[in-house]
Amino acid sequence: QAAADPMSSSDAPEDGPKETSSVSQNITDADAFKILLEMKIKKRQKKPTLPSTVTELDTEDGSKVYVVGTAHFSDSSKKDVVKTIQDVQPDVVVVELCQYRVSMLKMDEKTLLKEAKEINLEKLQQAIKQNGVMSGLMQMLLLKVSAHITEQLGMAPGGEFREAFKEASKVPFCKFHLGDRPIPVTFKRAIAALSFWQKVKLAWGLCFLSDPISKDDVEKCKQKDLLEQMMAEMIGEFPDLHRTIVSERDIYLTYMLKQAAKQIELPRASES
Repeated sequence: QAAADPMSSSDAPEDGPKETSSVSQNITDADAFKILLEMKIKKRQKKPTLPSTVTELDTEDGSKVYVVGTAHFSDSSKKDVVKTIQDVQPDVVVVELCQYRVSMLKMDEKTLLKEAKEINLEKLQQAIKQNGVMSGLMQMLLLKVSAHITEQLGMAPGGEFREAFKEASKVPFCKFHLGDRPIPVTFKRAIAALSFWQKVKLAWGLCFLSDPISKDDVEKCKQKDLLEQMMAEMIGEFPDLHRTIVSERDIYLTYMLKQAAKQIELPRASES
């Protein structure tokens, strides 16, 4: 990005624009590509010291994938994401979001906090109109849970996604992919998988969720043994819900990661 000219338009010499034009003509697309690529490779650490939440994977054709385990209400998760992207200088960043939730990437914390706390009849009607009665009600109940955590922690969800979006924009030639299955599909499949009494039990539990939660509790959720215990409880109580919300989305995300990690040919302007 070119630096702003410190001289005002009135101070600039008459032949200024002509000089700028001739300079820009001398730098070809190939040169610009090469400079940016060299900058990226130079900043990319060959053996980065990454956070303990990062798992490094190798694909069959030699690409590297760094999976960052995060919690949606965690400051340390945001730092993990920033450090990983800065050290790795990736070609692609994939986040566990879909196009229906992409708005949270550009919203500031204050707006998100306000949105989470304002669950009204208008929002409920809109959710029902978009997703049907049962899926709309479930979406509102989950928003209520999110609002409860937001109120307890004073922190809006999805901070790690916003950090990923900001950091990816700073990396030359880095693509940003939404890797999650569309949320209306997940909701509809989840509702269809539950029996009537399971729906009542789940709705009751979500409606009267009032347990206090701390930042330490959120951080504990990133521990593998505790996470496996929570998943086991969910499988025991709602096996079909676990299949649609966790297992199916794991398959979807794995496919998206594989697609993102495929090797592609560089433009002809690049020699290597």
